[in-house]
Order: sequence, then structure tokens, then C-alpha cells
Amino acid sequence: MKSLEIVMLLPLLLSMSLAAMSLPFNNEKIDNDIQHFNNEKRITKELSFSVTTDVKNAIDRVGTPQRHKDYDKYQNQKFNPFFDAGAWHGFLLPDNEKNYGAFTGPMIIAQEYSLFITEALEKLTIIDTKTNEKLSWEHASVQSYSQPGALVQQYKFKQLAVELTLRFISNRNALIETKITNLSNKEQILELLWQGKLLAQWDDKQSVQEALPTWSRQVKFSENNVYFHFGEIRSTWDILTSESSSYQISRSVSTETTINQSELSYQSSTTIKIPVSTSTKLFTVQSYFHNQIEANKAQNFIQAVLEKPALHMQASITRWQGYLTKSINGANANRQQKLIATKAVETLIGNWRSAAGKLLHDGVTPSVTARWFNGIWAWDSWKHAYAMANFAPDIAKENIRAMFDYQIKADDPVRPQDKGMIIDAIFYNTDKARGGDGGNWNERNTKPPLASWAVWQIYQMTKDLNFVKEMFPKLQLYHQWWYNNRDHNRNGLIEYGASKHRFHNDRQGNISFNVQYTTTPQDEIIDLSRCTINEKNWYHCSGIKLYQQIINSADYSDIDIGAQHGAAWESGMDNAARFGFINHAQLTKYAKKNYQGNLQQARKDWQVMFYENITSAGELIGFSLNQESVELNTYLAHEKILLAKMALLLKQPKLVLKYQQSAKILSKRINQCFFDDQSGFFYDRSFLTTDTVNSTGCTGSLLTKRGRGPEGWSPLWAKIADKDKAARVKEVMLDKLEFNSTVPLGTAALSNPAYDANIYWRGRVWLDQVYFGLIALDNYGYKDEAQQLAKKLFENAQGLTENDAIRENYNPETGAVQGASNFSWSAAHLLMLNREFLSTQ
Repeated sequence: MKSLEIVMLLPLLLSMSLAAMSLPFNNEKIDNDIQHFNNEKRITKELSFSVTTDVKNAIDRVGTPQRHKDYDKYQNQKFNPFFDAGAWHGFLLPDNEKNYGAFTGPMIIAQEYSLFITEALEKLTIIDTKTNEKLSWEHASVQSYSQPGALVQQYKFKQLAVELTLRFISNRNALIETKITNLSNKEQILELLWQGKLLAQWDDKQSVQEALPTWSRQVKFSENNVYFHFGEIRSTWDILTSESSSYQISRSVSTETTINQSELSYQSSTTIKIPVSTSTKLFTVQSYFHNQIEANKAQNFIQAVLEKPALHMQASITRWQGYLTKSINGANANRQQKLIATKAVETLIGNWRSAAGKLLHDGVTPSVTARWFNGIWAWDSWKHAYAMANFAPDIAKENIRAMFDYQIKADDPVRPQDKGMIIDAIFYNTDKARGGDGGNWNERNTKPPLASWAVWQIYQMTKDLNFVKEMFPKLQLYHQWWYNNRDHNRNGLIEYGASKHRFHNDRQGNISFNVQYTTTPQDEIIDLSRCTINEKNWYHCSGIKLYQQIINSADYSDIDIGAQHGAAWESGMDNAARFGFINHAQLTKYAKKNYQGNLQQARKDWQVMFYENITSAGELIGFSLNQESVELNTYLAHEKILLAKMALLLKQPKLVLKYQQSAKILSKRINQCFFDDQSGFFYDRSFLTTDTVNSTGCTGSLLTKRGRGPEGWSPLWAKIADKDKAARVKEVMLDKLEFNSTVPLGTAALSNPAYDANIYWRGRVWLDQVYFGLIALDNYGYKDEAQQLAKKLFENAQGLTENDAIRENYNPETGAVQGASNFSWSAAHLLMLNREFLSTQ
């Protein structure tokens, strides 16, 4: 298992007085001009900019959790905790006086699910031992804010100033500095109390005891440490912990601690003296461990941190300065560009997870706050890596390696027929087929071939030839896999499809599906006797022949095909119209417009067929849709160009020529076979095995009836579209009745029969597709038009230029946020736009 080293110690710091830094806490003289806080009490949520400092509060990180799971309507945890350094726990700023003096939370990632475990785990209380009075936080002037790489709380009393700063210093540890300054003219003798209590509420309906009655939780302590031990719980869709998961608090000062096991709470205390006009610093390390092995490994490191904390604080500061310097477009970046870059970097670094469980390398997950997104996906990874190549190239490389760790080999015990394939998603736990108990691991499909695009960008940023050498043969295998396993008619134009999988086929390899009838079908040809049926007239069936018969009759009320979902997921556009997805109301409207209300006839335009891809020995490899996809073949043409460039670097001239020639041929065929002259747009193309090749060398027909989607501008993004065709596509993109909506370039044209502003891939605006679209226009000289669309995006997408979290997608008509919060690939493409497009305005 490999994990990035993130503790960077500077030579300058090493020259500091080690004697001073070795103290558990340090007294230091303060300048005569002690900083005075605002008298106004503020929990700062507002954005703040300075010529000399970072953006503050780029993302709203304020909140006080009351339960482990507190989801919004999109199944996001409601707050936006600060994560960093690949850690699996994160923190918030308090939003009320009750929790002043504490960083609220933390949130932990229980292998695959993000859960808050406390309201505030280390609540500080300060008592003046001379008067026995508690300092009341509500009587202090307060400034509380986030900045890149840190959370900060500042409190000023008449006699004291208190500042708490939290930074992550490794992939399992956060370091909190508590600085207390004596503003009086007398020595201060203070008792410090820290308190914390685990949450008792699971969600808005159940307590922890009700939801997880077998889950054990204990609080223990040693000399300067408090431990929270979590017993094993294996609830596939809610929480996954080992028998030795734990959370640890370690302090730089000796404390006396008491435990209340029935309340799962603790209190620790110590006494300090602060001379006149000096400051005292105390340090705490908070750590989350998946198991005892991780905890044992960390103990020496934690002790070293507490002996020399300043080194680690400075290393975090330096690391973040590096991120921002490389990601913000120079000193002349305007307010919007600086904010967007900062938000994007914070989002990507916040979703960085270090190696753990079955994740063998570090990677960037889609979203730490979205319920299902604490794993690593292929398509997402290529985008994350591309964006991070210039400011965090080591993470970018690790992210790619994490996915290629599970590239299928010829001797794979589960799917040897998929040699070269990169599976869709990997998590802390494998699935049942690979001996695990995870529910999120996915091998039903791969994702679009953009890995070479990411690897080449990393090379462009780093000139790391060894990384190209490492990845090139793996990229070749993955590229060839598409031609081996997803080209049913062997014509060189590739289809999306689905792998051989228990959710796609029965044990004999027959395609499986579910079909619903309002009444039993009367067609004598259709034999449902071997299907099982449930109480809602859903028949569970298998067999390609029966499937084709049912499709041809089209008299069913609904149908659900596992392989259709797998194939659509493989495209990354999970329920796009071009893959036959349309709801009943939309289909009814379509039937009235085109077939006088005849649903059976209308349904035929939206049906998908599958072909079984088999070996020469008759063994099932997987399934292909009966359509060749324009952007899939565009990505493959683009990849051939990049593979040729890599081969040139590696001095392999035969491969250079091979990939250059095949890229040229495929690019020509894309223009010939996927463009519709009548509507001026690129579409997928359906085919039958009985189709003959037409005069342009193409088979089948274009799927124009399923409307237009962002796949239509992919040839422009790759610079392979003919100029006259690009001009036609541009007109469609700028048409206010097509894609030029309030937030432009959505995932279905407004004219698409299956369009809905609230449907995942049939209307919502995804920022990757916006990026591809704007670059597509710019590639063909339409920079002014692209800038107009970019302006609409930033003006109308909710919270994008404020301190709202970056979202998965946006409503094309209103700009309202949709989907996952703190979404990495949106952040990645905002960085790309900032660097490649906005910076040139």
C-alpha cells in the first residue's frame, strides 16, 4: 500500500531553535502593537479578499451537527467540513456561542460513508483560578473563518486573547494550536477544561441505539490521550467499521481526565501560568484510524509532532501556498478568478483520500459530503488528474495509479475476458464477487477513455518521462480493450456496453431484464412461462431472443434492463436520452406529436437493443448497445493522437505511425458517419447486424429522434470536426431554443423530447460538458461566443461566485444548485476554464 508523504520540512525551519520548539507549550513575548480584534462579534461566513492574503471563507464551513446523518434532498450532509492531506476526518467552525472554543464535528469517513460523530469533540472552557470564574465566550469579540488549509477562531476578552488554528499535518492527523495571550498587567493562572461527547442521534428518525443496536462505542484515556473506540459494524449502505476503528485526541500538556461511559463523554483539565504580555501555545493532535494497525503506526509520529509542532504547521502553510501559487493565474487574477480557483483547489484537496483498505494509492473522490461518493471513479479520476497536474502533480499521478491498480489482467479470477479494462469504481471494500462485503464497488462497466488525456497533461506540466513510460503500456492495453470487447460488428466504430456481470446476465450468460405488463400479453410468440413474476406484474426474464420479441411487440407498460444501465453508466451520462431513457409523460407527449398518440409506435424510437459479444469459443465477453457513440469514438481518435505523441517520446516510431494513421482514418469516419446535414449536429448511430454499408462507409442510421445532447460538440473539442460542420454545431449551441439557456450547455437540448431541467443527464448542466463546449467553440475561432456563454454560467449558476459549495450540476433554466455538494469534477473543470480559457480573456 502506498500513500503520499505530505509532511514537508523546510531547511529554513530546521535552522530554528530546536530547544524552544521542543517545549510542550511555548511562552513568547508579544509585540507592543498587539492585534486588536473588531469589537463586533462575528461568525464570519462572508467572502473576504485581500491583496496580500488568501481568500477567506471561499466555502461556507460553518455548522453544528446534531446527528450522524443529516441529509438534504440530494442526500448530501448539510455542512461542508474542512478536509485536507488525504485524511479521513474533517472539521467545521461553530455557528453558535454554545460551541465557541471548539471546532465542530468532526466528520469521519467510516470506510465508505461520511458521518458526524460529535457536536464538538474538544470544547474548551477557561477558568480564572483566582476568581474561579469561567470566561464567557459570548462576552468576547469574535472572528471565526476558514482560509485555504486552515480553520481559525479568534476571541478577545478584556484580560485575554484566545486563538485556535487547525491544520492537517498528515493523512491521519490534524494539529490544533491553541494560543492564549495575557493582555492584562498581572500573571494569569488558568484552568483549561476540554469536553466532548459522542452523538446519540443517528438521523432525524432514530437514535444510534435504535438504528444500530449492536454497535459498541467506548471512551478511554491514558496520560495525555483520549480514545474513542468503535466496534465493528457492517451495514452495507450506511456505515462500515472494523473491530478496531478509533478516534484519538493527544495533547502537548499533561491532563487529568474523567470518563462518563454511560454518556460516552469525557473531560480533561490542566492548569497553566501566563506571565504579563506573553503568550502560551498548547497543541492537540486529533486522529482518525480505520484499524489498530494504522493507530499503532501513527503513535511515534504524533509524539514527534507534539514535540516540534511549529515545523508541521509551517509545512502545511507552505504546501497550501504552493497549491494557490500554481493554480491562480498570476498576480493579475481578478476577484472572480481568484475565488473560483481557491474554491476549486479547496474542493479537490478536500476530496483527496489517502490509501486505505482496497484503495492501494491515494485518489480524489467525487464528494466527501454526498452519501454515495466516497470512492474513486475512472472518468472522474481522469478529470481530477488533468486539473491537478499543475498544482498537485503527485496526487494526480497517484489518482491514476489507484484506478490502474485494478486494470484487468489475463489471469483475473473474475473477468479474464476483460483483459485491459479499467473498472468503473473502486472503494475501501471490494464487492461480493471479489470476496468483500462492499456495495459500491462497480465492475459493471468502464468509463470513457480519457486516461491518456490526463497522463499527457501530467507530462506537459511535469516533463516526467518515467511516468509516461510507466503508464504507456497500460494505456495501450486499455485502448485496445475497447476494440476487442466493444466493437460488435468489427467495423472500427465502437459501442458503449456492459460487462458480463450478475446484474446483467444469468449464470448461463443470457441477458437478464424486467418487463411490466398492465395485462398479460396476448402475443402467442412471447412466452413468459420461464420468467418469475412479482405482485406488481413485473416479470424477471432472461434470454436475448425473448428480449428481442418483447421489444418488437412493444406492448409492455415498462421495461428495465440491467445492461442498459451499465451501458449508460459506461458513457458517464447515466440516463441520457440517446440511450433510450424517457419517462412516461415525455413518451406520451412524444407519441401525440409524432404518432397520433400511438405509444407502441412511439416506444420503438426509444428502444435499445443489445448484442452479445462472444469469443470464438462461444464464451460471453459482454454486451454492446446497438449504437455507435460519437463522443466515444471521438475520445478514441483523440487518444490515438496522444498515444502517438507518447510513442514519439519513447522512441517507438512504428507505434507513432500506427496511431497517427488510425487517428486520421477514425477522424474522417466520425465526420462521415455521425453528422446530420439536415439538423447540423453530431449524433450517435444505431445499427443492425444485417445492415449494409452505405456510400459513405457507414451502417445503420443516426439517432436524431432522441434529440441533441453534449456529445454533439465532442468532435469540436478534439479538433477533429470539419470546419463547415463545426460552424453548424456552433449555431445549435448558441440557439436559445436549444442549448443557450440561462445556464448554458445543458445535457439535453431544450428541444429534446426527453428534456427536463431536473433530470440528471437529460437537462441539468454539468460543468465538464460546459468546459468541453467552451473549448470546442474556442478551438474553431468562436472565442467571443464562448465568452458570452461563460459569462452566463458565472452570472447565473447559484453560488458559483459566492461561498456556496461547488455542486455536481445546475438547473439550466433557473441556475439552482442540484446534485452532490463539494463536487470534484466540477471543481476540476472550473480550474481548467480558469487556466485555459478565462485567463486569456
